[in-house]
Amino acid sequence: MHSLQRYRNISGSPWLDCCSGNGYRREQALRALNEGAPNAFLCALVLRRLNDWVLQVRAAAREYIPTMAAHTQPEYLVEALWALLLSVHTWGRVQTEDLDVLMNLLSIADVPSRLVSKLIQSTTGPAARILGQVGRTPVLDPFLPILCEQAIQPAVRAKAYRSQLEGCMVWFEGRKWVWTDRRWCQGQYVPVLGERKIRVYRPFLELLAKAAQDDSPIVQRFAGDVLLAKLDDLGGDACPIATRLSTDAYPSVAERGVFAVKRIEG
Repeated sequence: MHSLQRYRNISGSPWLDCCSGNGYRREQALRALNEGAPNAFLCALVLRRLNDWVLQVRAAAREYIPTMAAHTQPEYLVEALWALLLSVHTWGRVQTEDLDVLMNLLSIADVPSRLVSKLIQSTTGPAARILGQVGRTPVLDPFLPILCEQAIQPAVRAKAYRSQLEGCMVWFEGRKWVWTDRRWCQGQYVPVLGERKIRVYRPFLELLAKAAQDDSPIVQRFAGDVLLAKLDDLGGDACPIATRLSTDAYPSVAERGVFAVKRIEG
């Protein structure tokens, strides 16, 4: 306690010391944080300490970040999380308890609604990938139907539809090395995906029909793929959806519908 008080007396601001080259200063800086982050950049700077190379610094981050986040404006948290979630799979030192602290920030009041608004309004960028990373927690599950209908980016709508139609959220966790021929030291990196079952709020056929009526061929092609995969289970109920797809202006969409119609009639 004495050393922490002394640090506060000699340091004008602990925020920048969170990226000091001295591990003791980084730890003391985290323990000296007694207010919310003044902007999104400094908020992200502190959150990055959850992947610090010093165990004591990560422990201090786990202990003091929740308090800091509770006093930080939600828009700053959303911007910081938006930037960090894209690279969290590269955090080689982060442990489960560290990642839990980061994911728990998504449940802070107003953060989910602001995040959904940003996902809806985003016209470019990796919004669909961010939706997948947020899907590690169930905080946005109730908003998936809204994202299906209102998100500007087709990739976000497709991700929301896919998650509901498959009944699970999938996200990218990183890559691992797989040997293909040990004799010649040959191998390759393959993606590692995480998966979580989700609650679906609409009937399967209703969701599939809405996906087939989407304005984007990206979403429609996915709807066609799902239709063909589930055709034996859906039977004649799939006919209206197949007919709708078969008359689409995009050949890649129409060919899926035509094939489905032939299978149903055939």
